[in-house]
Amino acid sequence: MTSVERNDGTVGKALSVLDQIASYGRPVRFGELLADSDMPKATLYRFVQTLTNQGMLQYEPERQTYAPGLRLVRLAHAAWAQSSLAPVARLHVDALSAETGETVHLAQLDHAQVLYVDKRNARDPVEMFSQAGKVGPAYCTGVGKAMLAFLPEPELQTALAQQSWHQFTSATHGSAVSLQRELAEIREEGLSFDREEHEIGIVCVAVPILNSQSRPLGALSVTGTTRRTNLDALRNLGPRLKQAAAAIARDAESWLFPRTSAQPTPQNNGEMSHVRSDA
Repeated sequence: MTSVERNDGTVGKALSVLDQIASYGRPVRFGELLADSDMPKATLYRFVQTLTNQGMLQYEPERQTYAPGLRLVRLAHAAWAQSSLAPVARLHVDALSAETGETVHLAQLDHAQVLYVDKRNARDPVEMFSQAGKVGPAYCTGVGKAMLAFLPEPELQTALAQQSWHQFTSATHGSAVSLQRELAEIREEGLSFDREEHEIGIVCVAVPILNSQSRPLGALSVTGTTRRTNLDALRNLGPRLKQAAAAIARDAESWLFPRTSAQPTPQNNGEMSHVRSDA
């Protein structure tokens, strides 16, 4: 469901235009946007001009094309530093990559899809879909299933309703019913596997990164190719992955909820004021 479908008004429509332009993966002409949009020409043009004026889009006059603007780069960097697990998890991801020699992924859920927020390549890198900043399906990736398995039931049902159920390979889940059986196994074992469900020849083991309320903050995986590893070998990495995920969760809790120097204390009049905790 898009922002426009949720009736988020002007802001939602503007963001949908940004999403549309970003989805091309290249500079795009206004005519192409119009052909793929359900907005009237005048409305779409107004949004494009406003986004360009605000630096959210960049216009190339010679080619008459639009592309995501540099203001988005600044915002993306701020979001990566303040909202993603990547800065907190970096040392743990580095250590895991050095130990295993395989590709390590760090991911979070973004509107029921997987957002890869960090990645370390294997010693012998292999071309694969996942890259930091890329969005992938949750229902057929190890990290996605690891996070889905630990969502509260209402949120899980909402997320399942947003999956495409596209059949990438013969191993891909084709419905929520078959996936939910596996999610129950993941909750039991604490391990999730990608059995060539998204890409032929790519397998992985993943674990959720859970906060103190057992809600998923993200997921961590070790990924390899079927020509040099197998699911049994990846399963053996489970304890180490769980250890790293627990360490990331502890660090994230301190990062998300730091001890501040100002603590509220009750006063005689029943109101709250702030005093320094080190006073």
